Amino acid sequence: MTPEAGFSLYTVIDEGTRDVLVAAEEVAGFFVDPDDEPDEVTFSGLRFVDSRRRKTDDAVLEIANRHGERIGEYFVGRAELCAAGSEVAGDRTSRATYRIFGARCEFPAAEPIWRRWATEADLKKDEWLRLPTNDQDAWLHVVQNSWFATGHRAARYGTDGVALLNGSHISTRTGFYCAIGEAVNGPGGYFGSNLDALADCLSSGSGAEPALRIAWQNFRSSEVSVGRDFLTSVMGVFREFGVAVDTH
Repeated sequence: MTPEAGFSLYTVIDEGTRDVLVAAEEVAGFFVDPDDEPDEVTFSGLRFVDSRRRKTDDAVLEIANRHGERIGEYFVGRAELCAAGSEVAGDRTSRATYRIFGARCEFPAAEPIWRRWATEADLKKDEWLRLPTNDQDAWLHVVQNSWFATGHRAARYGTDGVALLNGSHISTRTGFYCAIGEAVNGPGGYFGSNLDALADCLSSGSGAEPALRIAWQNFRSSEVSVGRDFLTSVMGVFREFGVAVDTH
């Protein structure tokens, strides 16, 4: 059996066989704070559920956009089907509950971000700034997950020689990585999530692109927000890989 035609944001597959276990529009209990993690995850708005396949030890939750293209993934591990329910009218299965023994996503705010990324609308510059500051970690998580799930490397893909950073937008360390990812690789782009990952991205160039320069506007504002020690470390990474930084 295969999923029905239509939009399935979430699909759980067996990593080994690639069999689809469940395909659905909604999920509850997966994007949760670790302190509130339930034993069960419920999928609703089902397109498909394989009620004959009760469990797997290699479950992967894939996230797709409205074109059916994978944009994110989570290795879940062991999952067991607990129950499937039906709508009041008709016999179509409308929800399926699984007991999950593996990891969940620890960022509750990632769920609406994934839903936004799954739409047909292109991501906009500085869209991450519209989020509450506390949700910037969730945005960076989605950026990183999607970057690698869609086959990108930790590298520079943009061809512009100058990356523009607006220091007045950088109020957290996470915000710095959101900003540098977008400045180098465009909206939704990834360019590190910590200092080691930033160094990995800088060391993975093909050599064909022009040398990277950073024009860091309102640098002092960044320094006040995230701290001189952190920015000193960032600048040290840039110097190590020959990145010229203009601060003003």
